[in-house]
Amino acid sequence: MAQSEREKMVAGAWYNCVDPELDALRALAAEAVFEHRCLPPADRGDIAPQLRALLGSAGEGARIEAPFHCAYGFNIHLGDGVFLNAGCTILDTAPVRIGEGTMFGPGVQIYCPEHHKDPALRRAGLEIGRPVTIGRNVWIGGSAILLGGVEIGDDAVVGAGSVVTKSVAVGATVVGNPARRIVG
Repeated sequence: MAQSEREKMVAGAWYNCVDPELDALRALAAEAVFEHRCLPPADRGDIAPQLRALLGSAGEGARIEAPFHCAYGFNIHLGDGVFLNAGCTILDTAPVRIGEGTMFGPGVQIYCPEHHKDPALRRAGLEIGRPVTIGRNVWIGGSAILLGGVEIGDDAVVGAGSVVTKSVAVGATVVGNPARRIVG
């Protein structure tokens, strides 16, 4: 039996993102982030009800400021005390795991999808999702971009505006485009 495009996506294989089932899942996420953005803060709490239900997991005290955007939501896992500041985007076509106590500045973006290099296959919607794993007590500065496939070690710092294309070691500080380790 042939795998569905969602099954291929979840398995980390190439899949067609132009698919009715995936369209419907993205529409559910759009409704959840709309509610999160539009509820008064006192009613929304740390994470609006629809978004909390959509997420893969959200630990105690995890907070997402509005506005927020995600592709699917179910691939996002937030540890205890995670804080995502306003304007964050997570394109979660693969698992995104964010460890406890980690904080994002405003406008941080995580891009799991990688579109095919062949123009014809890219036009046809072929992509693959690469997971992102962020350790505990990490600080991601505002407007940083993390590309799919990277891992950020515990206690690391990613400078504001950095573009992270490679994994970051435990306790390291990286800055720039592409992000490079600084000493001191």
